[in-house]
Amino acid sequence: MNGSGSQGGLRINRTLTIPEDELRFRFSASGGPGGQHANKAATRAELSWDVASSRAPGPRQRQRIRSKLANRVDATGVLRVVSDTHRSQLRNRQDALDRLGEMVAGALKQEKKRVATKPSRAAKERRIQSKKKRSRVKSLRRSPVSD
Repeated sequence: MNGSGSQGGLRINRTLTIPEDELRFRFSASGGPGGQHANKAATRAELSWDVASSRAPGPRQRQRIRSKLANRVDATGVLRVVSDTHRSQLRNRQDALDRLGEMVAGALKQEKKRVATKPSRAAKERRIQSKKKRSRVKSLRRSPVSD
């Protein structure tokens, strides 16, 4: 997840690095304010990665990425990230790489299983005492029973 790795790719974690040749960049003019610079310079970076045909992740990882990032992956299996927050093409390119890395790493992260616990005896007693107290308060609100 630290940008371009030494092997010439995007390192996601210890076991997964996306090769640089699988990452496609497209640059275009960024919208919004910025005057002549924004209108003329192609600073907006769009990063595409074909998850479906990538050889980097294994089948399980690929399936997990596609299911966890389903709203970001199109019908052809391509994951797209767009960055136009910076005025520089280089910074937008790096930002897109970082965001892709964070997304994929987040999708591959295993959720910890919840360990079922039971309330302690003291907690159960506190609960019962509070229920009894509420019961007494409510019983005092009732009108007295006449014979």
